[in-house]
Amino acid sequence: MTKATEPRARVLVTAPGFGRAGDAALRLLEEAGCEVIMRASDITLTERDILPLVGDVDAILAGAEPITARVIAAAPRLKIIARRGVGYDAVDLPAATARGIVVTITSGVLSEAVADHAFALLLAVARRIPQFDGIVKGGGWDRTPGVDVFGKTLGIVGFGAIGRAVARRAAGFGMRVLAYDVVLDEAAAAAAGCAFCELPELLADSDFITVHVPLMPATRGLIGERTLAMMKPSAILINTSRGDVVDEAALIKALRGGRLAGAGLDVFHDEPVRDRSLVELHTVVATPHVAAHTHETQTRVECASAEAIVTALRGERPPHVVNPDVYRP
Repeated sequence: MTKATEPRARVLVTAPGFGRAGDAALRLLEEAGCEVIMRASDITLTERDILPLVGDVDAILAGAEPITARVIAAAPRLKIIARRGVGYDAVDLPAATARGIVVTITSGVLSEAVADHAFALLLAVARRIPQFDGIVKGGGWDRTPGVDVFGKTLGIVGFGAIGRAVARRAAGFGMRVLAYDVVLDEAAAAAAGCAFCELPELLADSDFITVHVPLMPATRGLIGERTLAMMKPSAILINTSRGDVVDEAALIKALRGGRLAGAGLDVFHDEPVRDRSLVELHTVVATPHVAAHTHETQTRVECASAEAIVTALRGERPPHVVNPDVYRP
């Protein structure tokens, strides 16, 4: 078969809301000669939704949908799964690697937007912004004090690109910053003006704790009954990483019992949230997994995913591959 008659590569897009910020990524794929099959919606697709779509696709541009071993087995032509974002817990990585399928993420592209949102949640909880907004719009005038952010101690759990971006913002508020990570990058900590410490020390000393770790067996339930008990009763927890990094039942118990002052949450065990016990607490500010959802960042992230697909379909290695074993002999 000559190059002129080769079939076009088929790219399945399942990421929710794809293209809402613009069509740059779609144009990039089409200009590379790809046939794009749009199945993105505002609702995250299930395995059952995806299975009948993958039989003849060469690439999947995915959000947080479950790209399971069954999905991978049903896609004999699949060469790359490009995740729009930095988490890849929804992809069966061993199954992809066994098939030689590249899995990529868009590392570094969304760090600043997520850091902005984490700090916005921190300020919203500390200064009771949503409550005051509702009170004033309802005709009330409640001036119950919030708490200072300036000069307080911020603990950052996970000191990757997003954690470092949060540290830079904290510097503008004159905060003392502590960091915990399994990888100790002392140069990065020094550049950000913060100090590494063990997790128990960070939790005990911090007025605000913000979580920026990937979801994996070691981090599932990392913030649970035991670690919540290490925090100050006046502390505020922020989570923009993954919902299952926090044990929601333990967090509800701590907030209801006055053992934690508040929480700002962008991610949850179930998305959309089904059990509203946590989000209805007056000490919780909740947003619908939108930390990276700005027009500018979504355009960059979607274009980065599209570029990874085009690169892989050319037979070249794209950036930010999370299963490099696919390239080993």
